[in-house]
Amino acid sequence: MYVLHAPWRMAYINQSSSEKIDCIFCAFTKEDNDEKRLILYRGKRAFVMMNAFPYNTGHLMVAPYRHCGDYDDLDGEELLEINELVQRCIKLLKKVMAPHGFNIGINMGKVAGAGFEGHVHVHIVPRWEGDTNFMPVIGETKVIPEALDVTYRKLKEAWEG
Repeated sequence: MYVLHAPWRMAYINQSSSEKIDCIFCAFTKEDNDEKRLILYRGKRAFVMMNAFPYNTGHLMVAPYRHCGDYDDLDGEELLEINELVQRCIKLLKKVMAPHGFNIGINMGKVAGAGFEGHVHVHIVPRWEGDTNFMPVIGETKVIPEALDVTYRKLKEAWEG
């Protein structure tokens, strides 16, 4: 029997759907603890953070500082900076992790899969050929092969370098 240990997932699993969860995008940027909150970069109108419950290793998110739920309500300066940061994230991930492709998207609204529907954000998910195998299909388990703190340090160093 194989045992897969992913202790960081427990925080996600234990979240009650009835719990009120503050907006992580607003709360985390008010703190001065970027490494703990996985914030890689703070721009003028938007920032980049890693997803603590990633779909794949290196899963990044770009969000505006302003609490805004709809992409079409972002102003021109927010749109420009968010899209420039998405492009910079792609370049960073290509350099550090050499993925074969990307899924890039926005989940607007709860029915679209938004975990934090009140704060629009862009997901950048690096993909590798063969990263979908029997584990998520049969075992309903996604294997993230690298610890979040290790990935954070690699990406942060490359971002600042």
